[in-house]
Amino acid sequence: MESGTSSIIGRITEVHGPVVTIACRRLPPLRRALTVSTEKDRYVLEVHQHTDENHLRAIVLHNASGLRCGLDVVDSGGPIQVPVTPSCLGRLLDVFGEPLDGAPPLPKDEFRSIFGKPPPLEKSVSTKGILETGIKAIDLLLPFIRGGKTGLFGGAGVGKTVLIMEFMHAIATLHKGVSVFSGVGERIREAHELWHEMQAAKVMANTLLVFGQMDESPGVRFRVGSTALTYAEYLRDRSGGEVLFLMDNVYRFIQAGSEISGLLGRMPAAVGYQPTLMSEIAELQERILSTASGGITSVQAVYVPADDMTDPAVSGILSHLDTTVILSRSQAGKGIYPAIDPLASKSNFMDRYFLGNRHYSIAWTVREHIARYKELEDIIKMLGIEELSLQDRAIVLRARKLQQYLTQPFHTTVEHSGIEGVSVPLESTLSDCEKICQGAYDERPEDWFYMRGTLGGEGA
Repeated sequence: MESGTSSIIGRITEVHGPVVTIACRRLPPLRRALTVSTEKDRYVLEVHQHTDENHLRAIVLHNASGLRCGLDVVDSGGPIQVPVTPSCLGRLLDVFGEPLDGAPPLPKDEFRSIFGKPPPLEKSVSTKGILETGIKAIDLLLPFIRGGKTGLFGGAGVGKTVLIMEFMHAIATLHKGVSVFSGVGERIREAHELWHEMQAAKVMANTLLVFGQMDESPGVRFRVGSTALTYAEYLRDRSGGEVLFLMDNVYRFIQAGSEISGLLGRMPAAVGYQPTLMSEIAELQERILSTASGGITSVQAVYVPADDMTDPAVSGILSHLDTTVILSRSQAGKGIYPAIDPLASKSNFMDRYFLGNRHYSIAWTVREHIARYKELEDIIKMLGIEELSLQDRAIVLRARKLQQYLTQPFHTTVEHSGIEGVSVPLESTLSDCEKICQGAYDERPEDWFYMRGTLGGEGA
């Protein structure tokens, strides 16, 4: 971490886990990075609270077991800063921009504070146009918008990581852009697997991974998203292309903030969350902006505690998202991947004037077919499909084929599935779904539609 003019400003008087109380000759501002050195280690601290005119509390961004009272504290002269360089792509870094992949450190020619300010309103641009991913279910029903924010809601094992990797592949191959992945509170095993799977999928060269692992200080888990976003902003400003910013998991960022708030003795607010919950979420989310020189499109994985979408943390995140993608365990159990629940998911841009008449009409017809099938599912289980009217029977059979058609083999899972990945243009998806809904493929069996790309105009 680059520092400005360094000077000793005080000494440690108390150590309570990751919280350190410091007696100061002068109080540095909040968010200032401080350093403490022992015989063996160097520690970075961040100022979080002024308790009186001579004392402050700081959070240690390392394991604090080596700290003790009486150690000198040095003011770095500024907030945490990370080295930024075009050569950051293909690397695995920590919250300080230091390597985790065993490769040499990044060149320290240019630094940026992790607390970058969003571009002024006159320089930011609104969301515009569809960012095609080649994933049929996403492009048809929940289209990505350039400069928009998408949330992936789902538990373990439903395919969040695979979907995120496929988004990275699409940005690299279809749009010649780059991706920045922020792992907040990742398990070491998960981080290791993600890194190697992305290398195997050949998308690592256009990707930067920034990890704050589960066993690290809450201060690291709280700030690693800011570090990753700083790199995304740098790549946006420098390259002027598409930057995909991915964060897994936003809820762990909120948990880290709650942990820090409790350690500092703040009174909790609703459901035990920190009183600063909404402002902390907004501070991070409002930096995800596009400018005339380049755009940042965001995909964020979100854990939903007790499946309660009205939880204050989830509600705070939802208010910033343009698209909500619900990954369903029941869909995954049926072998439908990506395991997207098309009825529970929604997009603010599912609008006739934004998508155009054709896209909107076909997407709406597909949803109507699937919704009608869901309504009739219990009747079919009890009485059988033969008891339905001819019209309902046709809708149900087509809805089942649509569900199978919206499955897709991914480029990033070839080694596991043995099926070559496909990327489907939006126009092909629209054409195929239109024909299915019109009955052009009524004679085809359902399994004919499973895990394939376009239908290629092959009728009955």
